[in-house]
Amino acid sequence: MGGAVLDDGPPGVKAPDGGWGWAVLAGCFVITGFSYAFPKAVSIFFKDLIQEFEVGYSATAWISSILLAMLYGTGPLCSVLVNRFGCRPVMMVGGVFASVGMILASFAKSITHIYLCTGVITGLGLAMNFQPSLIMLNCYFSEKRPLANGLAAAGSPVALCCLSPLGQSLQNQYGWRGGFLILGGMLFNCCACGALMRPLSTPKKSQMLEENTLLAADKPKAKKKLLDFSVFKDRGFVIYAIAASVMVLGLFVPPVFVVSYAKGLGYKDTNSALLLSILGFVDMFARPASGLIAGMKRVRPRSVYLFSFAMIFNGCTDIIGSQAKNYAGLVVFCIFFGISYGMVGALQFEVLMAIVGKEKFSSAIGLVLLMEAVAVLVGPPGAGQSRLLDATHQYMYVFLLAGCEVTVSAFVIATGNFLCIRREREDGQAKIEMAVSAAELEGLNQAANEEHDGGKKEQTGKENGKVRVLKVQEDMTVTEAPEDTRN
Repeated sequence: MGGAVLDDGPPGVKAPDGGWGWAVLAGCFVITGFSYAFPKAVSIFFKDLIQEFEVGYSATAWISSILLAMLYGTGPLCSVLVNRFGCRPVMMVGGVFASVGMILASFAKSITHIYLCTGVITGLGLAMNFQPSLIMLNCYFSEKRPLANGLAAAGSPVALCCLSPLGQSLQNQYGWRGGFLILGGMLFNCCACGALMRPLSTPKKSQMLEENTLLAADKPKAKKKLLDFSVFKDRGFVIYAIAASVMVLGLFVPPVFVVSYAKGLGYKDTNSALLLSILGFVDMFARPASGLIAGMKRVRPRSVYLFSFAMIFNGCTDIIGSQAKNYAGLVVFCIFFGISYGMVGALQFEVLMAIVGKEKFSSAIGLVLLMEAVAVLVGPPGAGQSRLLDATHQYMYVFLLAGCEVTVSAFVIATGNFLCIRREREDGQAKIEMAVSAAELEGLNQAANEEHDGGKKEQTGKENGKVRVLKVQEDMTVTEAPEDTRN
């Protein structure tokens, strides 16, 4: 293992649900904020990049597209690295990559150079921080895991509210090159967050653990899979992956187009930009609140249905919001979208963890992110929604399509969970009952055989006793015969 400590934790180690886990949560909060908000913050510099390199908007938009594709598409690679080296070293190396990519981009001489540095290198670095931080968070929290996921997910709107005005200020004072350089220095904080990801340590050895260790030492230790594809055998995971891929097609549409929607209705730039701040402010409180609700005893076993409700809520909000004709309507839309968007963000990884379990979570999240990467390129960052907008010149149809996509994904995961997974559990329960009944029958048969064998043994014992008595009598007659002859 190269001297690294795996983050699954040794057997018998219980998640502390606190203690150093709060430091891990703080690091995950920062990493989540950088990962989700940074692609949007980079878009602030697009205007200067268009003038500098004399390219179109679509060419600069590929910077965010490549960055997001690396963040999602390198999920399996991050899973392999985490399973091989552990979360802490992967995150610290990823922090160096993320920072160096932005620093190198500040010296760019062409837009292709920025694709390579900001898109590929920084995107890979953020991916190497995002996924391991979630894995470590789920190792440190069990009972309070929904709340922890909600608090960590709140890093996204908080960072967006901070990075957007910061990026605009850096652009005005230092230009895009100075802004890239300073943002690259900020990304070095990912290394500090990675240093917080301390693996769980083994408690004091008890007698039971020592016995288990001795027994395990006698048996050859099975190698851990670097990427466990057996998760595809789980119906719940397959349903979740399909639903998440469809959901991503429309989930990010409103945050990308709501400002342009308001401008298209004739409102000022400042008022239009305020809509995104309202959305982010509501989202900031919706995520921890959703995690708190999901952690309730009655709700937690049914978290997948709460997740599907959040997606239906989000999709219906898009459909109704597409009919907004004035600024007040867009403000109401942003409030309700912020609530539903926060619910989805807080619950998506909690539900995945509940479906696949702790052991397979590192592989499952990597494979899900890879499937979502394809959808991200087809969605707003790519050409899918833009072509619809170019054809209709109306944002209403873009929002309608996004709402339908998210709503369809909600029905996929809800009906799939209710029908397939419930049936799978019933089949499993039936198999257990059949196994128990078979074991009972086998036990009864064995008992009957033992009784039958016992009867046979008793009968043969009696026969053997009779034979022994006869033999004794014969021996006595044999011994007595010589005495008779002597007389």
